[in-house]
Amino acid sequence: MSVESPTLSSTFELSERDIDAYRRDGHVTVRGLARPDEIEYFRPSLLGAGDRLRHDRRPLEERDTYGRAFVQVFNLWRDNGTAQAFVHSRRFARVAAELMGVSGVRLYHDQALFKEPGGGATPWHQDQFYWPLDTSNTITLWIPLVPVIPEMGTMTFASGSQRFGSLGEFAIGDESNARFANVIEDREFACTRSVAFDLGDASFHSGWTLHSAPPNRTKTLREVMTVIYYADGARVSALDHPNRQFDRDMWLRGCEPGELAAGKLNPCLYHNE
Repeated sequence: MSVESPTLSSTFELSERDIDAYRRDGHVTVRGLARPDEIEYFRPSLLGAGDRLRHDRRPLEERDTYGRAFVQVFNLWRDNGTAQAFVHSRRFARVAAELMGVSGVRLYHDQALFKEPGGGATPWHQDQFYWPLDTSNTITLWIPLVPVIPEMGTMTFASGSQRFGSLGEFAIGDESNARFANVIEDREFACTRSVAFDLGDASFHSGWTLHSAPPNRTKTLREVMTVIYYADGARVSALDHPNRQFDRDMWLRGCEPGELAAGKLNPCLYHNE
């Protein structure tokens, strides 16, 4: 039974166990973050925005490793009011802040990551390689819009890898996969594979947590929304490689290195005052 218009503003009681797990491992699965009927309400608007904003429509066989991993669509929140209500959820943002132990969080950007049937593996990578932010208090919400089983390509994390910051300057691709696989072996990180997600379950991971995902071996599209948050008060870091320059230009428009990372696309979504 669907609700008329959920706001996703109510408080979710996060357990100390989940907080401890996130801070130790750099990732955690949070069960029941949303109700199934809430996800069902928002899903059509998010899928519609994803289809309208999608650029790469080439067949899987014509794409590179990164392109085969998933269909990636950014800033769905700017397409329609329902998508905005989902991405700007105070409930989700508060959980992100509480996991990191910060007083408030801003939006970096959202992105849909739809892994198609037969879609390839997601290479090992660190998200924060791309982000020109001077803080390690960054976090990504990963929340499926359909029930997900491991065979659809749930994520694998190198637990504890976030404590080391940057483990190599590699954009996501074949090289990052090979190099980080060696790092995981050399440093003996324990790899933790996500299990099944019921509708409303979600995971959170730190920007520096090494992660990957296997191929989608089912005939069902793995529909996942992600929202990236960072601690309110963070500043723009050096634009020391083209990827960070690109990200600044896309997501932190008008913000120069050393200035507060608080552009027009980066509203504060939660503050505990």
